[in-house]
Order: sequence, then C-alpha cells, then structure tokens
Amino acid sequence: MTGFAFLMLFFMACTSAFPKPLSRSEEEKYLRQYFDGSTEAKNILIEHNLRLVAHVSKKYISSGIDNDDLISIGTIGLIKGISSFDENRKTRLATYCAKCIENEILMYLRSLRKSANDIFLQEPISKDKDGNEITVMEMIADQGDTVSDKAETNLQTKQLYQKLDSVLTKREKLILCLRYGIGVKKELTQREISKKLGISRSYVSRIEKKAIKKLSDDFKKSKKNSRR
Repeated sequence: MTGFAFLMLFFMACTSAFPKPLSRSEEEKYLRQYFDGSTEAKNILIEHNLRLVAHVSKKYISSGIDNDDLISIGTIGLIKGISSFDENRKTRLATYCAKCIENEILMYLRSLRKSANDIFLQEPISKDKDGNEITVMEMIADQGDTVSDKAETNLQTKQLYQKLDSVLTKREKLILCLRYGIGVKKELTQREISKKLGISRSYVSRIEKKAIKKLSDDFKKSKKNSRR
C-alpha cells in the first residue's frame, strides 16, 4: 500500500469531513492526467471520492463491523477501482468505484464468516482412544449415511447431536444441518437454503453465524467444566 493510501485510511478513520466530489469536467481532467502517468492526479481522484466510500459503507453498518473498519476496507476498494479503471469505459468513475468498494467490503465480510465457521469446525472438542484430537468437522465429515449407527457407538458424535438439539433452536439446527450436510444427502449453499425456507440469504447467514457461536461457546463451556 502506498504512503498516500495509508494516509487516506488514517484520514477516513479519524474525521467525518470529506473533500467535495469533483465536477464532471474536473474528473475527466484528472483522469486524463492519471492515464498519462500522473500519481498526483490519481491521489486527487482517490481523495475526492472518499465521500463515496462513506456512502457505500453505510449499507453495511448492520453487519456489526465498526464503521471505521468498514470505511478503511472500502477505501482499499476505492483505490483498487481507480487503479483498474479503463479510460475506454462508458461507465462513470463513481459508478465503477462504488461497485469496487462494495465488492471489497463483501469479500471482507465473507472472509469473517468463513473464519468464524472454520474456527468452530476445526476446534478440537475431544480425543479418540489413541489420544488424537477430534474436531467437529471430522465428526460431520465422518457421519456419511450411517449417522444413527455412529451416534450409538461414538460418544463424541452423540455429544454433537445432543448439542444440536439442546443448544440450538429448531430453525438454527435445520440451517446448520442443511449447510453442512448433517443427516441430509448434500450440503446446500446459503442461497439454496433461503429459497428452500422462503427467507432472505442474509437472514440465513445471520442464523448460521449465531448457531455456530452458540455451539462453539457451549463446547468450550463443557470442556472447561470437565477439567474441574
């Protein structure tokens, strides 16, 4: 990241004042200079589109991410947008950059959700008879078509299924089972689940995230109690 980009991120995080957007003629002038190799023109284009970052970021306030973080991430998207803008595009710079800003924020949110899922699914919750750690993912991956048989003989798998019933609501359990193929033929995407249940994909995502956290917290609590 350039020194200017870093200063822009710092600026965005520390102030609510934004430079005014450029007029169309000013934008065209600085774009021409930028395409001719002017770094200063690029910096001016970034600086005067920071308002756009704040505008797009507001759409994702409900995600629970700090607004300063959203703006910082969005600013990276803005820089990428201006860097990749093609002078032959018929689209306005602001329209193109808004999409880049949004994509950057969405990629960040997806990575957080994936991280949250991975942390839970890869968390060791028990050990086998040889002392090897067993993760939730290994239980799920191993259940195949013989869930009921394994639940009878495998204490760890049984514990997982008990927690699905005791810790989660019926909807939370259903969504996790559909998402990770627990007791069903195949895993479904969030979009497929939303269509199947008649709810929005973002709602499916929130329920999945909440369910994973509840299970993770309960497993940690059980492990802590077992050590006492």
